[in-house]
Amino acid sequence: MDKYDVIVIGGGHAGVEAAEACSRFGVKTLLITHDKSKIGEMSCNPAIGGIGKSHLAKEVDALGGLMAKATDKAGIHYRVLNSAKGQAVRATRVQTDRELYKTAIQKFLSSSPNLKIKEGSVVDLDIKNSAIQSVLTERGEKIFSNSVILTTGTFLGGVMHTGLEQSSGGRTGDPSSDKLAQKLRGLNLKVGRLKTGTPPRLDKHSIDWSLLSPQPGDTPTPLLSYTSQASERPAQLNCYMTRTNPKTHQVILNHLDKSPMYSGVIEGVGPRYCPSIEDKVMRFAERDSHQIFAEPEGLNSDLIYPNGISTSLPLKAQKELIKSIRGFENAKIVRPGYAIEYDFFDPTGLKHSLETKAISGLFFAGQINGTTGYEEAAAQGIMAGINASLLVTNQEAFELQRDEAYIGVLIDDLVSLGTKEPYRMFTSRAEYRLILREDNADMRLTEKGRKLGIVSDLLWQKYQDKKNATTKEMLRLKKDKLKPNSPAAKKIKKQTGEDISKNISLFEMLKRPKVLHSHLPQGEIILAPNAVDEIEASVKYEGYIKRQKIDIERLQKNENTPIPEHIDYEKVVGLSNEAKQKLSEARPGSLARASRLPGVTPAAISLLMIYLKKERRAVG
Repeated sequence: MDKYDVIVIGGGHAGVEAAEACSRFGVKTLLITHDKSKIGEMSCNPAIGGIGKSHLAKEVDALGGLMAKATDKAGIHYRVLNSAKGQAVRATRVQTDRELYKTAIQKFLSSSPNLKIKEGSVVDLDIKNSAIQSVLTERGEKIFSNSVILTTGTFLGGVMHTGLEQSSGGRTGDPSSDKLAQKLRGLNLKVGRLKTGTPPRLDKHSIDWSLLSPQPGDTPTPLLSYTSQASERPAQLNCYMTRTNPKTHQVILNHLDKSPMYSGVIEGVGPRYCPSIEDKVMRFAERDSHQIFAEPEGLNSDLIYPNGISTSLPLKAQKELIKSIRGFENAKIVRPGYAIEYDFFDPTGLKHSLETKAISGLFFAGQINGTTGYEEAAAQGIMAGINASLLVTNQEAFELQRDEAYIGVLIDDLVSLGTKEPYRMFTSRAEYRLILREDNADMRLTEKGRKLGIVSDLLWQKYQDKKNATTKEMLRLKKDKLKPNSPAAKKIKKQTGEDISKNISLFEMLKRPKVLHSHLPQGEIILAPNAVDEIEASVKYEGYIKRQKIDIERLQKNENTPIPEHIDYEKVVGLSNEAKQKLSEARPGSLARASRLPGVTPAAISLLMIYLKKERRAVG
């Protein structure tokens, strides 16, 4: 009998992290994918990170995941966004070489113990007594497992649209999973349709680069992973910028009746924060131009990704659109842009472990849960992999709270609130973003990962080295003083304009907005850049961080008040019908989670709290 502890279906960013997490956990794992050569494929833009997204990539890395490590082996253009702002909203964005990234991911997986990769298509799931038993492939193979993770991306019932032409597929050149989609639609799960899209790819030799503005990467060049070395990075390239113009917008308006989004052919909702160029022109009619970033797809690739003009217009219209843009007048379209519509399942039907409430042992991760983006998928993948492994080893689920990680915010938003449009992570979604920074993901999560047994010795050593170095440096900053008129004080005054009128500790000096750690007298310890970032953030935000921690302690009083799984909300006197309905559907595990449900008011939480206290007294 062919049996595995965990089966992962899908070799995209969620599936890769899920399978690798299971492998590191030590359980017998099978990854099933259409095409082994496509594992780790970047279906849209070959870029990782950005606002909110790099926080997720760093957190996956802090738990031992692959995304950031593969990015550093493939990164050809690094930029720190919001670099002039505080650390809480800074983010790293990396343009990668598409082939190098995929190669790095596949190499990591090839050396993973306990992991077998199988080519094939899953067409059916065997479910008995509301529990997963096995999966069936298109070849008729029955493979048994009591823990299955679905990471199907845009492949479930995927339909691609270019103008009014349609074709079945999960992305260009790959078939959709129609039989599996039919099976899932027949289960006790709420299904919906979403849409995403991609721009046309251009031949780099047909672009007049002299008419575009170069956008160099940052120097010194950062790294995304906590364990990467600068020597692992490939050569760096520039990106370039141009803009649409009124002529471009008129081309779009002229062909809008042939857009599947505006002609009613596509029913799925598209991503609000990554709209097509048709959406931009319609929604922001007052603007006469929009930015386009011409981004290379690789060191040896002839393809350019024109970021900012995702479209599903007919090919003829796409050609007109491209030729209207400065620098693209003679540009050749190698592959047209298209929209893709696919099935997703209401994530309120999931537990916080990402296991479905309706079917024991069945986990969902990635775009099947209504998210968009590689980083969101990877974050869900690693958590689903951890929890599927914990389930088969009879251990409690691993959850991250909103004050612990952006991953916690992501999953709690999905499970508590659901989504009607592709969900994308932003720093603004995290109420505790002062303590959930890019620079301290390892300080927040690596110890948790080590306890689970999924953090490598190298990452653990890096974490300990950084922790020891930052602790010693913080002590030095509090101990060492600056004296008025000393050479160090005069140097700081010259660099920052900050005057020192009395003895002051380096710690207090660093609190001043204009003063950076590099302005202060340096100690014996050589600090890594991310350690410096953490020190600066900890010092400058000290008062705000203390306040946030008080808020978190208050929240945890409610977070730690459990709600029995089988509570009858009809018995809670005073609850509105809407609150009863929302609570009955979501079945939140705690008062804090109940409070985040739409339609559940503070008054409803108070009534629920009183009811739970009475019940506890009656029992005890």
